[in-house]
Parts: sequence; structure tokens; C-alpha cells
Amino acid sequence: QVQLVESGGGLVQAGGSLRLSCAVSRRTFSRYAMGWFRQAPGKEREFVALISWSGGTTYYEDSVKGRFTISRDNAKNTVYLQMNSLKPEDTAVYYCATRGVLDSNSMRGDRYDYWGQGTQVTVSS
Repeated sequence: QVQLVESGGGLVQAGGSLRLSCAVSRRTFSRYAMGWFRQAPGKEREFVALISWSGGTTYYEDSVKGRFTISRDNAKNTVYLQMNSLKPEDTAVYYCATRGVLDSNSMRGDRYDYWGQGTQVTVSS
């Protein structure tokens, strides 16, 4: 069974930064694409960012471009989401997920195989 464990969430003021981590128990972690998603209260889950198995390809949702950076350390089986210039509208539960391929469906949460339990990010104004 593959397990994903997010950490790093918390309460921060607008303009601040947080770094989320997602540790993955998958032995073949380095072969899989990783994504970050978020879900705010009363809203549907939305795509935030993704990264290819090598880290050479990344893609971001428009509202986080230039503020968030996704990265991975395959030696540590961990993917990160560095979030800068946080805004109140970034408040949500953030989830990481893993997928076997990177293609045009990789922004769809229903195409991911395994998910973490989520970590809460709250940005105060």
C-alpha cells in the first residue's frame, strides 16, 4: 500500500510563506509524477501544481504561478510545495497525490492513484 503524508501547513499572515512536504512510501517514487491539489471550504478540489518524475517538467494553476514552486527529492521520496506571497484565497486543505504518467490528464484529480490525508493552510488578512 502506498502512503503519502503531508506536513508543513499552518497559519500565516498574508504575504508570508510556507513550505509543504509530502513524504511517499512508494519504493518506485522516482518513476511517478506528483501533484498538489487544494480544497477550500464549500468549494471543489482544484489543481495547484504538478511535477514530472525527473523534476524536469512542472506546471502550475494560473493563480499560483510566480508564487508557488513545486520540487522533489527522489532520494528522500519527498515532494515539496514552496508557497510565497500567500493570499487569504490560498486558504485550503492541501493534498499531494501520485500518478503513473504525466499527460494532458494530469491536472485532473480523478486521474491520480494515491492521495495523502491533507494539511491545512490558513492565510489571515
